[in-house]
Amino acid sequence: MALATEKSIVTTATGRRSLAVLRLATGFIFLWAFLDKTFGLGFSTPVERAWVNGGAPAQGFLMSEGVVGPFKDVFASLATPLTDWLFMAGMLGIGVAVMAGIGLRVSAVVGSLIMVLMYVAEWPFMANAASTNPLVDYHIIYALALIVIAAVSAGDTWGIGAWWKSLPLVRAQRWLV
Repeated sequence: MALATEKSIVTTATGRRSLAVLRLATGFIFLWAFLDKTFGLGFSTPVERAWVNGGAPAQGFLMSEGVVGPFKDVFASLATPLTDWLFMAGMLGIGVAVMAGIGLRVSAVVGSLIMVLMYVAEWPFMANAASTNPLVDYHIIYALALIVIAAVSAGDTWGIGAWWKSLPLVRAQRWLV
């Protein structure tokens, strides 16, 4: 059985559009996390804990009661202002890139790493964990969505992925696709 080529991975317009919608929704999840944590829009971050008001988004999570399990102390040791900056840059970068349809490989790797680390930090394997499923929760689904949209070039439909891939730098450095 031959493997599909890049041009034949998704062969229908409905399939390409469906993956574009998945891409836009997934990108917006990351962009919204950045916006809510930056400005305290009141959904998961109240205005008084907003990053612009001196809040510490990553430190707040890493030092919270939601971080449990055998790696709790490891995650607590990562709670620094640098971690806040890296986390927020990641949320913004992943959100914008995925919504635009560019840099999907890098976004899939970085976003999946962040999601897996958050999954492990919340340690869903405990009976009293916040997760309703110890194996597959939203962190895993988001990571898988990022991998799928990168693997099938979902940025080419309703995004600027095709243009991005035509740039000389991106053609020379395929990891930027």
